[in-house]
Amino acid sequence: MKHADEPLHAEPLPTIGESAYRRIRSDIIFGRLPPRQKLKLERLRDSYGASISTLREILNRLSSESLVVAEGQRGFEVAPVSVENLREIAALRLLLEGHALEESFSAGDMEWEGRVVAAHHKLASLERRMRAGDRSETELWKRYDWEFHQALISACGSSVLMETHAAVFDKYLRYQMIALSFRGDIAAEEHQIMHDSALERDAARAREVLVRHVEGGVEHALATGTIR
Repeated sequence: MKHADEPLHAEPLPTIGESAYRRIRSDIIFGRLPPRQKLKLERLRDSYGASISTLREILNRLSSESLVVAEGQRGFEVAPVSVENLREIAALRLLLEGHALEESFSAGDMEWEGRVVAAHHKLASLERRMRAGDRSETELWKRYDWEFHQALISACGSSVLMETHAAVFDKYLRYQMIALSFRGDIAAEEHQIMHDSALERDAARAREVLVRHVEGGVEHALATGTIR
C-alpha cells in the first residue's frame, strides 16, 4: 500500500547500482571527480555504497559514454579533457539542438510554451543572482540551464533526439563546470532572446542566437586557461 503522501504514479526507487551510477556520473559532470582522477574501486565502494562488481559494471557503462577511460589491468580513470574534444562536443550540440529547435518551434503547443516560460523564469532568476556576484549555486545554475534548453526542444517529437541531446549537453556542461564559465549579461541576454523567439515561433532567430551562445561559451571557457 502506498503511503498517504506518496504520488499515485511515483517512480520506483532506484536500485543501489543505479543510484551509484547516477551519483558517480553527476560527480564527473560537475567536476567533483576531476579529469584523469584514478577511480579506485575500494575508495568508490566506501563513497558510493556499491559492491566492487557493481562498480566495475558502472565504470564500464560510463566508459561507453566517454566519461571514464578503462585502462585495462590498471583500472579506470575519469576521462581527460581537451580543446579539440570541447569543440567537437559543441559542434555536435549545435547540430542536434538546432534541428530540434526547428521541429519543436513548429509543433509546440500551449503546454510547451508553459514549460519554456517556467524553465526560463528559474534560469533568469538565478542568473540575476550570479550577475550580482553570488556564485554559491553554480551547480543549480547549470541544472536550470539544462532544463531551459531541454524545454526549448521538448516538442520536437523525438525521444531519441532528446536523449542524444541530453547526453551531449552533459559533456558540454562538464567543460563549463571545469572552467567555471559564466558569461554574465551576454549569456542572460541570449537566453532571453531564445525564450522570446520560442513564443514568437521564430526558429531562424533562435538558431542564430544559439550559435553565438554555444560558440561564445566555448571561447569563454578556453580563455580561462583551464582546458588544454
